Amino acid sequence: MLRPRMTLDELLDAFSVLDDWTEKYRLIIDLGKELPPLPAELKVEANRVLGCQSQVWVVGAARADGSGRFDFRADSDAHIVRGLVRLVLMLFDGKTGAEITALDPRPTFRALGLDQHLSQGRTNGLLSMVGAIKAVVAAV
Repeated sequence: MLRPRMTLDELLDAFSVLDDWTEKYRLIIDLGKELPPLPAELKVEANRVLGCQSQVWVVGAARADGSGRFDFRADSDAHIVRGLVRLVLMLFDGKTGAEITALDPRPTFRALGLDQHLSQGRTNGLLSMVGAIKAVVAAV
């Protein structure tokens, strides 16, 4: 399970006071530094997210306690993408399958301004990560 240092609300607050996108990108990169590295044995093709410009791997499973909650781990080989991965995990990690299935992350991405400042390829990658997470839930 992901242990947050910065909450999603704190990230939204920080983005609202930063005017310069260079600073916002730096914050995204710093967010990625909070992401624990994924062990090499999990960085396999079966866990790779297709549709991302960088290498991204997502691993998830339902908790064994019967709560219906899911834990996810993920990683990337690119600094800014690691931050975006961390953002996606902040949205989905620890939620129930029903919550994950119903959650549309695009309003959060818009609130952060990512829809206007990320390339189309990175935006597609974000949505591919979301798709990979929802696929884990659907497979259970």
